[in-house]
Amino acid sequence: MAKIIRALLPLIILAACGWYGWWLITHKPELKAMETRPVLVSVEGITLKKTTYPVRVASQGAVQPRTRSTLLPEVAGMIVEVSPSFRPGGFFEKDAVLIKLDPVDYETAVTVARAAVALAKVTLVEEQAKAEQALENWKALGRQGTPGELVSRTPQVARAQADVAAAEARVVKAQRDTQRTIIRAPYAGQVLEQTADVGQYVTPGTTLGRIFATDFVEVRLPLPERESQHVKLPERYRDANDVLPAANVKLRTTAAGKSVTWNGRLVRVESALDAETRQTTAVAQIDNPFAKRADGAPPLKIGQFIEAEIEGDALNDVFIISRAAVRAGDEIILITPQNTLRRMFVEPIFGTDKHIVVSANAAKAPKEGDVLCMTPIPFPADGARVSAVIDGQPTGGKFAGDKTPEKKSAMLTPQPKPLP
Repeated sequence: MAKIIRALLPLIILAACGWYGWWLITHKPELKAMETRPVLVSVEGITLKKTTYPVRVASQGAVQPRTRSTLLPEVAGMIVEVSPSFRPGGFFEKDAVLIKLDPVDYETAVTVARAAVALAKVTLVEEQAKAEQALENWKALGRQGTPGELVSRTPQVARAQADVAAAEARVVKAQRDTQRTIIRAPYAGQVLEQTADVGQYVTPGTTLGRIFATDFVEVRLPLPERESQHVKLPERYRDANDVLPAANVKLRTTAAGKSVTWNGRLVRVESALDAETRQTTAVAQIDNPFAKRADGAPPLKIGQFIEAEIEGDALNDVFIISRAAVRAGDEIILITPQNTLRRMFVEPIFGTDKHIVVSANAAKAPKEGDVLCMTPIPFPADGARVSAVIDGQPTGGKFAGDKTPEKKSAMLTPQPKPLP
C-alpha cells in the first residue's frame, strides 16, 4: 500500500498543478480603465503690440583732451621761478606765467644789440655824407650826366643801410629772446605732467611738462556697423560744407562710488576704421567738464573710462521682444489661439543685452496680436498643447473654437479576483 501511495503521489501533485494553471489561464483578472487628464505644460505669454522704439546705441571709451601740448623752452637758461599752478592737476588761465628763466644774459644781449644799432646808424650817416660830397665833386669838375655807382658811393650807402636793418633785427631778436624767458600758457587749461623745476638748466627742446585745454574733452566711441546705421553721424565730405546735426550723447561714469551723468554730442567721425575691430569711431565732446557741479560730483579725469548712450533714430512699427524669450538663432515661441506652440525665426533690426527689436512689417516677423511665450521650454515642439496665462489671465488650457469635450487618456489597472 505504501508503495502504491508513493507511486501515485507525484501524479496527483502534477495533476493538481496542471489544474491550477488551467484555472489561472481561464480566470484572468479583469482590467479596469482609469481615465486621466492630459498633463499640460504651464506657460506665460504676452500679446505683441506695435510700438515706437527710441534707439539708444551703447558704447564706451576713455576721456581724452582735444587740445594737449608739451611745453618746450625756446631759449636756454636756468629756471628761477615756477608758478604754483604749474603742478600736476593745477589749473591756469590763458597767458598766465608758468615758468621764468634767468633773463640776465638776454637783457645784456638787448643792450649790446642797441649799441650796434647806434653804431650802424653813425656809419650810415657818414656814408650818406660822403655820397653827397662825391656828387658835389662830380659837378664841380664840370662832368655831365649821371655819375657811376662807385663814384656816387651808392653801394657803400646800401651796405650801411643793411647794417642798420640787421642791427635793428638783432635788437628785436634779443628782445624776443628776453620775452621767451617767461613761459606763458597758450590757453586756459590744466597741468597733466611736470618734468622741470626751479634750479634746472634747460635748453631749447627740453620738456618742461605737458598741459591740456579745459574748455572741453573728447571721448572716442566705437560703433558697430549694425547699430551705427540708426545714428545720425556728423560725416564730412570734401565737396560739401553741410554737416548733419550732431547726435546727443549721455555719458556715465562712476566717481566716489556714485554714478555721474554728463551730456555731450557727437562732433566728428574719424576717417579710418579701427584696424582690429573694423568699426567706425565717432568722437563725442563734453563741454566745460571741469566746472563745479551742483550735485558736487568731481570733475572728469583724463583717461577715465566712461560709458556712452548715443541717441539714434526712432524705429516705428516694431515689436520689442525680451531677450529671455529669444532662443538660440533668434528663434521665438508663439502661442496660437488653440493654445499650441509655434516656433518662428525672426530677424532683429536692433538689439541690446535686454531685448531685441523686430520690424512688424518684415517677412519673418510675428503679427500684431500674436502671443509671445515668455516661459523657457527646453524642447518645444510645433503643435504641442500648453496651459497658458496670457497677459496675466489664465486660459484654463481650453482651445479657442474647440467645443468638443476635453480628450482623456486611459490607463488599465488589473482587478484581482478571489482565488478558488
